[in-house]
Amino acid sequence: MASENAAEVLKAWETSSQYWNKHQELIEKMFAPLTRALIEEAQIVAAQSVLDIGGGAGEPSLTIAGVVGLSGHVTFTDPTAGMVKAAGEESERRGLKNIEFHQAAAEKLPFANNAFDVVVGRLSAMFFADVSGALREILRVVRPGGRLALLVWADQELNPFFSVITEVLNKFVESQPEGEDAPTAFRFARSGKLTKLLEEAGAVSVKERALKFDTEAPIDISQFWEFRTEMSDSFRKKLATLAPDEVNAARDAVLKAVAVYFEGGDMSFPSQVLIISGRKAVAAK
Repeated sequence: MASENAAEVLKAWETSSQYWNKHQELIEKMFAPLTRALIEEAQIVAAQSVLDIGGGAGEPSLTIAGVVGLSGHVTFTDPTAGMVKAAGEESERRGLKNIEFHQAAAEKLPFANNAFDVVVGRLSAMFFADVSGALREILRVVRPGGRLALLVWADQELNPFFSVITEVLNKFVESQPEGEDAPTAFRFARSGKLTKLLEEAGAVSVKERALKFDTEAPIDISQFWEFRTEMSDSFRKKLATLAPDEVNAARDAVLKAVAVYFEGGDMSFPSQVLIISGRKAVAAK
């Protein structure tokens, strides 16, 4: 069952990659506060070698490449070919020379032991097929004393960017409740859950902190529906089961529910994530 779930998640992200590529600029702006927080938490500086796990359409790798400079290096990974292609094309468009791209799952990283100064993952750990295996791999490839930082969504109720549209669509399409360990966006929303797994994998100095921010983008409410539904494979699948008049009714209900988050004209949702960080232990002499 776990392998089937992993295959389904991978297929969904492969399908979604075309839309994440389409909206790359907007998504980068929306989650820029998360990229900055991850860089700060991992203490990334010039000349370091950084591994990005599950880098999606390019972030945070593209921003980190500017931080480490030409004396440093960024290695981007993602398990889906579409995301790797999108990220590579954006890197080429920006003329970046200190970044390389690999299609690889977190559970099987094609890198030598102790290869990186820092490993980061922005909104990717929730979708690992084998979380414990992935965390062990991350610790394998980071150097002794090196840092790692993973960023995941906090509770869904603290993130109306997700919860509002989910609640509305659930009224139109019956949804089965997901298991606590299902590979979904809120898999590690419970405080301490990922922290414990990281400690069990062997990390030291593990800590967790909550970060509040605003999910903002320069789009108005009339653009929100297309943007939001294209970003989510689960939303697209739900809408595909509805008749055209039901889709229109769902759209109208969603836009009414989210109107409060567009009072200034552009989109602005209050949001919260958890940042879990630690180090690889240094062997005793």
